[in-house]
Amino acid sequence: MPGPYPPVVDLYPAIDLRHGRVVRLSQGEATRLTSYTDDPLGVAERFAAAGARWIHVVDLDRAFGDGDHDAIVAEIAGRVGATVRLQVGGGFRSLERIEAAIALPIARVVIGTAAVTDPGLVEAAVSLAGADRVAVGIDSSDGLVAVKGWTESSGESPAAVARRVAAAGVRTVIHTEIARDGMLGGPDVDGARALQAAGVSVIASGGIGTLDDVRLAAAAGLGGAIVGRALYEGRFTLADAIRVASGG
Repeated sequence: MPGPYPPVVDLYPAIDLRHGRVVRLSQGEATRLTSYTDDPLGVAERFAAAGARWIHVVDLDRAFGDGDHDAIVAEIAGRVGATVRLQVGGGFRSLERIEAAIALPIARVVIGTAAVTDPGLVEAAVSLAGADRVAVGIDSSDGLVAVKGWTESSGESPAAVARRVAAAGVRTVIHTEIARDGMLGGPDVDGARALQAAGVSVIASGGIGTLDDVRLAAAAGLGGAIVGRALYEGRFTLADAIRVASGG
């Protein structure tokens, strides 16, 4: 008898946008920013060519409340949205903006701060877009959920938010342990698995620095893993990460 199939996890290469450039932050701090390129469209096309099934796009200007990349996100959607599923986050705090996003070839929007400050928006978004097109970002620091571009603490635990959004119909949660974000020290698999007890599929974000980290996320039975800095710094290729994430 053959053995069990190897674990599989969806891999989400990340494009974080700040002032028109593709960047990565360290531990969510705007002052600890590494800028990689001013060609986000080219990055998206290269990810698609490498076999990405998903691309995770974050508008950091929206998250920090000092601008937007709506035109760039729309162009990325136009370029690759027919072949790659786009998951887009950053400042989704109104139903109107969510409606505008899902009118594009964007597969899923990610609600962050508003999931804490305006819980009714989550239920309305699920009703408008469908459960498969809405995710909630739960970003934690010192055991509490951070909001407003990670600049403030909400006072709520990640587990409490996960249970509430699951009750509102959300099926997918993106969990970021802020202390690990951009640090390449490995993902917070235990924290992500704990949130899955709420009945949601959890995508781990932050910390992936090696292919073994991708294997760890897959073995944990998570819904996905987001990878950013390790790709931009050439620690492994996206094609190799996809192979590992797919059980290869």
